[in-house]
Amino acid sequence: MTTRRKGRPTGRLAKVLVVALPIAALIPLAGSASAELTPAQATAPACAQVPVTAPQGAKIESVQAERHQGGTLSFPATELSPATVITDVPSYCQLTVTVTHPGAGDHVKVGITLPETGWTGRLQGIGGSAYAAGNFGAPLAQAVKDGYTGVTTDAGVLGGLDTSWAVTGDGTVNRALLSNFASRSVHESALIGKDVVRKHYGRAVSYAYWNGCSTGGRQGYGEAQDHARDFDGILANAPAVNWTQFAVATLWPQVVMNNDRHFVADCVLGAFQKAAIQACDARDGVTNGVIDQPDECSYDPRSLVGTKVLCAGREVAVTTEDADVMRKIWAGPTDERGRKLWSGLPKGADYTWLAGTQPDANGTLFAPGFPVAVHWVQSFLKKQPGFDTSKLTYVQYRDLFRQSVREYDRVIGTSDPNLSDFRRAGGKLITVVGTADQLIPPGGTLAYREQVERRMGGADRVNDFYRLFLAPGVQHCGGGAGAQPVNALSALVDWVEQDKAPATLAATTLDGTGSRNLCPLPQMSRYNGHGNPALSSSYHCTRF
Repeated sequence: MTTRRKGRPTGRLAKVLVVALPIAALIPLAGSASAELTPAQATAPACAQVPVTAPQGAKIESVQAERHQGGTLSFPATELSPATVITDVPSYCQLTVTVTHPGAGDHVKVGITLPETGWTGRLQGIGGSAYAAGNFGAPLAQAVKDGYTGVTTDAGVLGGLDTSWAVTGDGTVNRALLSNFASRSVHESALIGKDVVRKHYGRAVSYAYWNGCSTGGRQGYGEAQDHARDFDGILANAPAVNWTQFAVATLWPQVVMNNDRHFVADCVLGAFQKAAIQACDARDGVTNGVIDQPDECSYDPRSLVGTKVLCAGREVAVTTEDADVMRKIWAGPTDERGRKLWSGLPKGADYTWLAGTQPDANGTLFAPGFPVAVHWVQSFLKKQPGFDTSKLTYVQYRDLFRQSVREYDRVIGTSDPNLSDFRRAGGKLITVVGTADQLIPPGGTLAYREQVERRMGGADRVNDFYRLFLAPGVQHCGGGAGAQPVNALSALVDWVEQDKAPATLAATTLDGTGSRNLCPLPQMSRYNGHGNPALSSSYHCTRF
């Protein structure tokens, strides 16, 4: 326990996932800088295996130690992450601990990186993305560079978009591996990481932090809900909370187009995005290519019917059928009576991520569906890895939505609004959600936050330990036209260690020409009405 102190897809989708999902575990929203803390010691012990205590219910299979020289480290692109180069990394020891659970037949790897110099006494848990429980690449090296002991886990699953581990030979779901992926392995990695630190350095971790986005964000919320003392501070951005709803809801655009028998070309989807931004951009007093509050944008896609759009060198007229599909995608999935099941995509987001279409061998458009959602339905709901989700009717889709919640909410839902234990433990939680998130509709996180407020005494009391920042125009875990949060992890460190609650989070545009401070709910950043709209000084926080 940490001592408390005050104070696999092809074509377009393959490219999309490499560019976007990995950011969930890397840099833009999470930030890598950290507040100053005196190094724990000038040098570390030699890199060697240590006797690791197994968490309750687990068994240590092996411990391996490997010394890394540091310097400039290059990490090749993977299915879920871009190529990354990190410079000035100090030498470090990496321990790989393999854990198993009797009767489960699993082999979970936990990676711990231990800086030889400059360790601050802090530990940083690193989250995953999609069906990867962690990241053994660049984030671990970045943690070392920033003075942290890094820890991550593969949960004993293959990771990426591979869910072949999910279904056993008798056609049932492998509950042990699902439990690992859902929560168990993150918790155990925290325990193992702290144990290794104590035995390697001869002293305990001073502060423990979680750093994740998307799946990593969900993992962070799971820690706050179920293992309140694992981490002193949790940075959990664009979290995939309410996983059992989200993982089916993001298949909705494919279901709509297949059932309505109308497939909208990506160029037309882009035209709807552009039109919505043009219609609602100036509502906040600034024309900057950003919709601050998409829920308040009343743009009707039927307004674009008849407009000519340039698609692959030829003009195409937007049709009523195009607009009807777009309207349903924005609205989100509904039940038989038209009642909302889950939030739709926000106006202003890039719709090609979930609703993108591709030509088949005959040149006919089809919608492949979002891989995370497709694999969830195939592996965990239908338990048929080759199941064709394009054949789902509206009725079947709604049945699967309910089945997902019924069968798995207690396992991976990550939706418990009772954070009392986390608050009592002195934990601090920061979340950043982009209003142009194209993968996880922000409405789910906002609804969760409202539930926490109702359960725990209102927005002001919740803000004492949990702050949620909306980032206008920012996409999933970074990217987009909006100002990107910087040094959010540093702000969390200051809150935990110096009791400096972040009144705002600094943010800058990707091109570096603009800045804007982000505000914690229930406040929103608003233009003053005068001054340079590219500067943060021209904005203020106000309740909305």
